[in-house]
Amino acid sequence: MAAKPAARQSVSAWRPAVPGVVEVFHAHFTGYEYPMHVHEAWTLLIVDDGAVRYDLDRHEHGTPHDTVSLLPPHVPHNGSPATPDGFRKRVIYLDTSLLGEELVGSAVDTPDLRDPLLRQRVGQLHQALGHAGDELEAASRLTFIGERLTGLLRPHLVTEVPRTDPALARRLRELLDERVVEGVSLEEAAALLHAHPAHLVRAFSTAYGIAPHQYLNSRRVDRARRLLLDGRRPGEVAVAAGFFDQSHLTRHFRKLVGVTPGRFAKYP
Repeated sequence: MAAKPAARQSVSAWRPAVPGVVEVFHAHFTGYEYPMHVHEAWTLLIVDDGAVRYDLDRHEHGTPHDTVSLLPPHVPHNGSPATPDGFRKRVIYLDTSLLGEELVGSAVDTPDLRDPLLRQRVGQLHQALGHAGDELEAASRLTFIGERLTGLLRPHLVTEVPRTDPALARRLRELLDERVVEGVSLEEAAALLHAHPAHLVRAFSTAYGIAPHQYLNSRRVDRARRLLLDGRRPGEVAVAAGFFDQSHLTRHFRKLVGVTPGRFAKYP
């Protein structure tokens, strides 16, 4: 009989500066089994490799790679590998500001959601949460995920019909233009402009064909180009242009210009 493979684990966890996100948790487990436990927060889970089987409210469930699992707070559940090689998962723990108690019953009944758009959005959110300085993008993606989850679990709760709002879009653009360097969070922008975050992002994207975080990063890269051509060093330029650090500048600069800041400023 073949020997049982040794249990292995690899974990990373952090708390991003994004309202509503309690914790981000990435893990690769082989041979590890979670006992029954509860969380105070909502558990938004995707599995990238392998699969997890778990019991929730005395019913057995599973998480193949094409699903998004949403486990409600204070409801006991466990978890164990459903494949010999274990599983690799990404989890976001969310407080109740994004998802209310009215969704708990539906989430208990249908915790595993097969929705390609939701799966794609959760993956994109994890990418944004992995980079300090991309909080506006992360918050924008999160508000649409909350809207999508609500629509899937309780469709009658989503009553607002998306509409254009060019005046609101213009006001947000003016706010972003005023705060290219210091930036603005989605929560603060929504409060200043008296708009729901999802409607604010949607109105801007509809009016200008670009998301607010993409617009802000474009403005910052333009500022960085001018500063680099003035002879300033990339590390200094990063802060002066509004980026979190030099790596944050380099990632967005290369994406929009095609080269790193250091190569851009050199003569042939």
